[in-house]
Formats: sequence, C-alpha cells, structure tokens
Amino acid sequence: MATPTKSAPALVRNPQSTRSTIALKLLMASSGIIFVLFVLVHMYGNLKAFGGHDAFNEYAEHLRTFGEPMLPYAGLLWVIRVVLIVSLVTHVVTAVALWRRSSHARPVKYVAKKNGHSALSSRTMRWGGLTLLVFIVWHLLNFTIGKVNPSGGATGDPYNLLVDTFDLWWMTIIYLVAMAALAMHLHHGTWSAAQTLGLTGTARARARAKALGWVLAVVIAGGFSLVPIFTVVGVITK
Repeated sequence: MATPTKSAPALVRNPQSTRSTIALKLLMASSGIIFVLFVLVHMYGNLKAFGGHDAFNEYAEHLRTFGEPMLPYAGLLWVIRVVLIVSLVTHVVTAVALWRRSSHARPVKYVAKKNGHSALSSRTMRWGGLTLLVFIVWHLLNFTIGKVNPSGGATGDPYNLLVDTFDLWWMTIIYLVAMAALAMHLHHGTWSAAQTLGLTGTARARARAKALGWVLAVVIAGGFSLVPIFTVVGVITK
C-alpha cells in the first residue's frame, strides 16, 4: 500500500489575505495619484493670484464655464468633486484597513529608525494624513462650502476672500503647517505608490522614485506656500 505523500507547504501562509492586501495598496496608490494630479492643477490655479484680482477671478470663473454648452454651468467642477470625493473615501478607507492589518500582524511595536528623511516621512504618514484630512475639511469650509471669511468680510469675491484669509498671520501659519504635512505625505506616498506598482525593482529605479517624491513634495507644497507667504507680507493685496 502506497504511503500518502504530504502536500508541499504553501509559499504564502494566507494567499487570500495577501491578495486583498495588494488590492488595497493598489487602490491607495491609484487614489493617491489622482490627488497628486489634482493638487498640481490646483496649485497652478492658486498661483494666478500673482496676476492680480482679475486674473485669479477669471480663472475661477473659467472652471465653472469650461465645457459649455456640452456641460452645464459648473459641470466640470462637479465631475471633479465627485471624483475627488470617491478618491478621498477610497484613500482613507484603504489606509485604515491597511493600518489595522499591519497592527494585527505586528502586535509588538518595532523600533523605527531615528534618523533619515525617509524614516521621518514614513513615521509621520498616518498623523500627517489625519492632519491633511482635517485641513481639507476646513479648506472646503473656507473657500468652497459656505465660504467662511476669517476676517469677517464678504465672501462673494474669490480673490478678496483669499487675500482676507492670508492677511491673517495665524491663518497663514495653519496653511504652512498643512503644507509641511503635505510635503511629507507626498514624499513617502510617492515611494510607496511606486513600490506597489512594481517600479522599484532596481537600485536606479528606487533612486528615481525617491527623487520624484522629493520633487513633488518641494514643487507642490512649495508652490502652494508661495501665495499665503506673499499675501501676509503684503506683496499680494486687494
């Protein structure tokens, strides 16, 4: 009678869980890429403030009339808003799910490196993401939903609302803190997305991914910071 042979051990302990984790990481990477593209365009629009009142407001109005008559008034903005809301929900939900899986898989906390910029951006990823989420809510209340003017002035003019907001030094500080969090998030997020998409297979590819992360962090966060800084010092005025 033949002796039954033992089946070979599985290479992956829980292949179904591994596949779902990969799927979550792909969702996080793709939603993150959508946000990177959006903030690049948004930064370009913000820099229109250096062109003065009319240039900034004409750009803001153009976003509402773009695509007419095929799209209704503000149709493009609503398409963008829906895409961003779906992307935000996807990004937050996948982040929480991956964090919970990581916590359950590693019940004993490990000691993270205490030096290196990449280690810092990695350690601050979750808190930075939470900071950005709170800031996004306030930013929407400030400039889009309800249009809250911290100076107490009118809210109907986009350029004047921007100047009134960043004329307040404490509003500028809040904005710059959020941009620092954005820079760290972009730096590590770019690396993580590249790794998830299989773009870090070689030393040269890893170096490029890290460099791209720094470029996006400096260009986007730095570009967004220019308007509040130059407003609070009096260069951008009504």
